[in-house]
Amino acid sequence: MNRRTLVVLVMLVLAAHCFSPAVVGDQSEQPKEDDYELYKLLVDTLDQVERNYVKEVSRRELIEAAIRGVLRDLDPYSAYISPEQLDGFRTTVQGNFSGIGIQIGMDNGRLQVLSPLVGTPAYQAGILAGDRIVEIDGKSTKGFTIEEAVRQLKGEAGTDVTLTVLHPGSAEPVEVPITREIIHMETVLGDHRKGDDHWDFMLDPRKQIGYVRVTAFSRETAQELKEALAQLSQQDLRALILDLRFNPGGLLRSAIDVSDLFLPGGKIVSTSGRSAPERSWEAKKEGTFEGFNMVVLVNRYSASASEIVAACLQDHKRAVIMGERTWGKGSVQNVIPLEHDQSALKLTTAAYIRPSGKNIHRFPDAEGDEEWGVAPDDGYALKLTDDQMIALVSDRRKRDVLQPKDRDTIRAAESDQPAPEQAAADQEPSPPDKQPETETPKPEQDAGKPHKEPKPVDQQPSEPKEPPSDPEESASEGHDEPKPSDERPAEPAERTESIDAQLQMAIDYLSAELARAE
Repeated sequence: MNRRTLVVLVMLVLAAHCFSPAVVGDQSEQPKEDDYELYKLLVDTLDQVERNYVKEVSRRELIEAAIRGVLRDLDPYSAYISPEQLDGFRTTVQGNFSGIGIQIGMDNGRLQVLSPLVGTPAYQAGILAGDRIVEIDGKSTKGFTIEEAVRQLKGEAGTDVTLTVLHPGSAEPVEVPITREIIHMETVLGDHRKGDDHWDFMLDPRKQIGYVRVTAFSRETAQELKEALAQLSQQDLRALILDLRFNPGGLLRSAIDVSDLFLPGGKIVSTSGRSAPERSWEAKKEGTFEGFNMVVLVNRYSASASEIVAACLQDHKRAVIMGERTWGKGSVQNVIPLEHDQSALKLTTAAYIRPSGKNIHRFPDAEGDEEWGVAPDDGYALKLTDDQMIALVSDRRKRDVLQPKDRDTIRAAESDQPAPEQAAADQEPSPPDKQPETETPKPEQDAGKPHKEPKPVDQQPSEPKEPPSDPEESASEGHDEPKPSDERPAEPAERTESIDAQLQMAIDYLSAELARAE
């Protein structure tokens, strides 16, 4: 097909679309007389660029650039998802991927394991934090980028991959065969890990104060949170801290289900758009966790689905909101399949309305004193400085990473016997002398974000980015907090006083409330 034939066909398609009634909501819009000329302008421009631009540009590049240009001028959250980006996007939506379950980074040009994910094939095979990956399926990793390693390690569930790894302190590498599985990415985390590497959600056993950190709203988040709350209930939970800081959002359905866990009734959220009927979601009594005081921590990077949950619990006075005013992302994006589901369009179609009817979305011209986002309750605003933010993120990194254990410790853990020289079953091992740092995408709108994070082997890492889209049936970029390892203090309470002032404020508030109740 030559260029002119292409132009004629495109013009015919556009003309047919132009002079067909377009249904928007319940009303039909008739095309304007000059629509054909406008479409022709676009086609002529693409044709001229393709034929005469100084460098050769493929037709697909031109069309995709045109699509991105159209969406970029609408709002920051509408976007085109190319075929190359679609798999990663789906991984984020589902919270699952097929692989071996490790996070990798580069240390002096060498591929290194930052942490295995608990319960994954890599974890079961004995891959440890600090292991250097020398070969993948017999191919040297020298000169590999992280992206190349990701491509080699990902694959269909049930297929095999063999890693040749050099354990810290070992002289010779060993081969570790691993069978890939569907890997589930945790979005519900605690403050510190137990001896079996799973999260301990009870922050203060004596006062019975629980702590749950939600890093994103994926399909499994509500169920994960429900299981964590069930564990805490068995330990006679009296107060809960729900940490939504750095959470960029995710699925609307997930935010609704999470909110429903804490409310016996009432409106959770509603949406309204030009071409979509207003919808509203109500909480149900069944499955509600009640009978304990609650604090929700938010900060300037809490966005979208995080704001739905915080606004809902605030409006119903179910929780006290502490920290900083949230990002202010109150629009809904739907994901529309294109090219027979080979690419997709993420399009803003509606806006969120919190139960009180107040606005969440921060418009480009919004002033600081206007109403948007979710503000902390009176007396509980505490904005961290840049240095405090860096310290907080660094502390969270070390807690998220599985610390390297020696082989005797692993064997002892599997046999439930004390390991040599281990003072207690849940004693933390010493960290390696040097921890690698890996690159991560920078936030598009919050420049100066002070940290980097490792990359899950089959998934792009996510920072608190430009707040994510929160579609009704799909999600935005997810968020896992950064994870380099470091030695962690023995007592979480001591750490919070010096590093996490916002968390300490929540602990102090709940402690005082519990004391009054007694």
